[in-house]
Amino acid sequence: MEAQPLQTDSFFVTGMQCGGCTIKLSLALRMLAGVDDVQISLASGEVTVVYDAALVSPARIQETVIGTGFGTAGVLRPTARSESDQCG
Repeated sequence: MEAQPLQTDSFFVTGMQCGGCTIKLSLALRMLAGVDDVQISLASGEVTVVYDAALVSPARIQETVIGTGFGTAGVLRPTARSESDQCG
């Protein structure tokens, strides 16, 4: 059976003030089943999540952002990424 490509979406997140905020959000997102990677830019408020769309949805990711105490304006840039696109 062929593996489904991972989805990569970037979200604009408000309310992050410090490195502790990014750690808190990163840990919460990484606990979601299907989330493969999380990258957060405190300066821009951009949160990029690589995930398996069969296990978690953008709506669930946004719910987690809000549940962690931050705001979100939704998906900035949806893209698809296949396993072959990944390094190492």
